[in-house]
Amino acid sequence: MIIIDQVLVSDQVIEEQFVCDLTKCKGGCCEDGDAGAPLDNQEKEYVKEFYEIVKPYMTKQGIKEVETVGPYLYDREFGWVTPTINGGICAYGYKDEKNIIKCAFEQAYNDGKISWKKPISCHLYPIRVTKYDQYDALNYDRWHICDPACQLGKSLQVPLYAFLKDALVRKYGEQWYAELVEDIEDTK
Repeated sequence: MIIIDQVLVSDQVIEEQFVCDLTKCKGGCCEDGDAGAPLDNQEKEYVKEFYEIVKPYMTKQGIKEVETVGPYLYDREFGWVTPTINGGICAYGYKDEKNIIKCAFEQAYNDGKISWKKPISCHLYPIRVTKYDQYDALNYDRWHICDPACQLGKSLQVPLYAFLKDALVRKYGEQWYAELVEDIEDTK
């Protein structure tokens, strides 16, 4: 385990190899699971602020769900989350021509229409952040749906923390990430 600025990084985040393979998993993490994407308080504001802009990217079912239950809802286990359609796909998800689930927020961001990419919980996946009073704990949430990503990561020899560099920098900053890499190199 490495500790940097009140952030505990599990050994699995450092040691496991991982590269998303959307051609095989089809973005299943946006559809399977126990709840929608966890949101922090600032992200709840982004979801409300950008809803009308991302709406054209959404499915009719996603729009109906958001207009029925609201742009986010409270889950006892996960806190504030995005709504899902019948307990499945995220209301903000849609399938492209290859049947891969994409995010309406991320597509609007990629198209230059909004300044927020997507929930950080999605960007960091399969790292899950558990917040405690004095620190964050970063753990690897491994499940069968990501088996293709584990296989691709091993074949390319890409550690999980390296694959998620952009997300980790977005969450904790360039300096934090540089310290993480330095600490990992020092332990080798």
